[in-house]
Amino acid sequence: LQVFDEDGKNVTPHPLFQSDPNTAVPRQDKLYFQVFYLTHGSSSTWISNKSTTESGLDGTAEPGSGQDPTLSLPAVQVGQEEMEEELTEADLDQIVDIYLSETDTLWMFDMPSVMVSVEAEDAGTVLERNKIYVDICKTKAGSERFEERMVQTLAGAAKNKEVQCEAIITEDKGMMVTSQDLDNSLDASETDPTSRAEGFGATTGGSSKSPTAEEQDQTVSISSDRESAVPVRSQEEKKCHSEAILASENLKQDLVIMERILMENIFQPKLAAYRQIPVLIEPDIISDSSDTATGTEDDEEEEHDKEKKDEGKEEKGFIDPSVKTPEEDAAPRLEQLWSYTCDLTSGHSVSSMAWNKVNPDLLAIGYREFDSKDQKKGLACCWSLKNPMWPERIFQCDHGVTAVDFSLSSPNLLAVGTSSGSVAVYDVRSRNDIAFLDSSASLNKHTDAVWQLRWVERGATGGDKKERLMCISADGRVTEWLIQQRLDCIDLMKLRRTEKEKKLPGEKERKSKAPISQQAAGMCFDFHPEDTDIYLAGTDEGHIYQCSCSGKEQILGTYRSHKGPVYRVAWNPSSTDMFLSCSADWSTILWHRDSQMPLLTFSSVTTFVYDIMWSPKSAFIFAAAKESRVEIWDLSVSIFNPVISHTANPEANLTSILFAKNTNCLLLGDSLGGVGVWELFNLDAHGSNKV
Repeated sequence: LQVFDEDGKNVTPHPLFQSDPNTAVPRQDKLYFQVFYLTHGSSSTWISNKSTTESGLDGTAEPGSGQDPTLSLPAVQVGQEEMEEELTEADLDQIVDIYLSETDTLWMFDMPSVMVSVEAEDAGTVLERNKIYVDICKTKAGSERFEERMVQTLAGAAKNKEVQCEAIITEDKGMMVTSQDLDNSLDASETDPTSRAEGFGATTGGSSKSPTAEEQDQTVSISSDRESAVPVRSQEEKKCHSEAILASENLKQDLVIMERILMENIFQPKLAAYRQIPVLIEPDIISDSSDTATGTEDDEEEEHDKEKKDEGKEEKGFIDPSVKTPEEDAAPRLEQLWSYTCDLTSGHSVSSMAWNKVNPDLLAIGYREFDSKDQKKGLACCWSLKNPMWPERIFQCDHGVTAVDFSLSSPNLLAVGTSSGSVAVYDVRSRNDIAFLDSSASLNKHTDAVWQLRWVERGATGGDKKERLMCISADGRVTEWLIQQRLDCIDLMKLRRTEKEKKLPGEKERKSKAPISQQAAGMCFDFHPEDTDIYLAGTDEGHIYQCSCSGKEQILGTYRSHKGPVYRVAWNPSSTDMFLSCSADWSTILWHRDSQMPLLTFSSVTTFVYDIMWSPKSAFIFAAAKESRVEIWDLSVSIFNPVISHTANPEANLTSILFAKNTNCLLLGDSLGGVGVWELFNLDAHGSNKV
């Protein structure tokens, strides 16, 4: 068999097996084939052959006959030494069919796929296993209850046949005894000396007769009654004395001090990080000189081995995941220090937070809880850095607390607004739960929820400034409360609903439905940091009003851009002509007071923005609470993306946000009653104080 290409060259492959020429080969019929490729791209192969056999057998087989064409051909002897014979035209015109078959597939490399089709039989099992893994990762990430520790279990001594006994259980018992207990026990054990002397005289100086049985019984009964009465009286005195000690104010104060000391020992590293002071390190134990020498040699050997291992890892390309790169260390990030939470506040939603104006370690938090049918009671708690696990003061309220704020002139006064519209003032110096002042007797009190209140210093015309309590309520009123023998208020402004836009020429007139209330619900407000006669008020319509307390015109301007209720407005404390607003329409907008068009709109994710606050250290940085995520924006870095976007609690929504005054920390209140304290890293405060 010889194969020729289009140019007529012999391209027949050489056989791998070379037969021995000395071996006798039996005579076989010879059949020569010459293959020509007559056409290009044809699916069939044209081969011409010529038989030189003496038997004259035809080397073709019919395709439909079922006979294998290879079996019908005689043995073929291929060799370079054979002489080529000329082919006739009949041989060239003859067509030979060749059938190609596929061999078994040999797998040289097999890598199983990490993807599974949704229509596969084990798709349900894979989905269930993935869901369990995701749940485990969620519970581990950011959980304070998850800790990795090394535990060493000491194996007890094995028992043998010679020693089979139960373990001896020992108990230590003690009792605290005071001097009064010792005196009472001595009084109970001793008898009256006069009775003892009389009894002695009766027995010695009297007649030699022994006392009768009746006299002995009377003596025993009198002595037993006297001895039993003394212990009963001592037990009652002891019980009364213990109750008096437990109820004393000195003991309670001592217990508070001890609790604070324990909390400072437990939270010392976190409190040190909060206050930006060094963490206390326990001193090393000084060992003997010989031990020190051997220890130094061992340490040097360990360090040398460690360096060799590190070099080997670097050569092989291994990277330690625990070691952060310089880029990761320089990136802005958040790390949680602790959380203000306890069993009393669990299940409530944090509505507002406020620092004390004089004591920056004292924090007031308002809690509310809403049920599907009724509104439950609320709490106003005062937390201190000295005890992050339990509040210092707890004020129970009949309705949910919606707003809290400390007074500046009287730092001990805490104003509280509730969802029922009532306003109360508490004195935090007193441990009493009763309000110092209450608006229940006021004839002009609010009829709906007080969403925000603030103590503001305002002065009369030509007079000194005086601190006043301002409130904004869902009944559409902005009020000023007078602190007298009782709480009473006057209206600064009534928020009216705006009229709809007039119809265009040619537009059909639509039937207008009368609004349920002519007054717009007030949601939030903020007074100007320099001129407290000017303030901003946000409504449930999505409008923001710039108002004036003193002047003929109460509304100085209206800002219309939000499509939902405005949850918070905040003046920039450094650049006082700028302010921020956030809404339920998923956006945060930067405004200039002289322009009714927004300057910048920040909308990174499609979630409600519940609260915003400017950083007290930079005019470019502000924080926004978006459901379960907190975002930190730095306008000097980017106006399109936040520098930090972190999920604080995947199971709860963030409801309130507050910057710490003297540290680089941020407080986040959520819907489950927790207030997390987070430390900010690598968030530089720029020197310029103007946006």
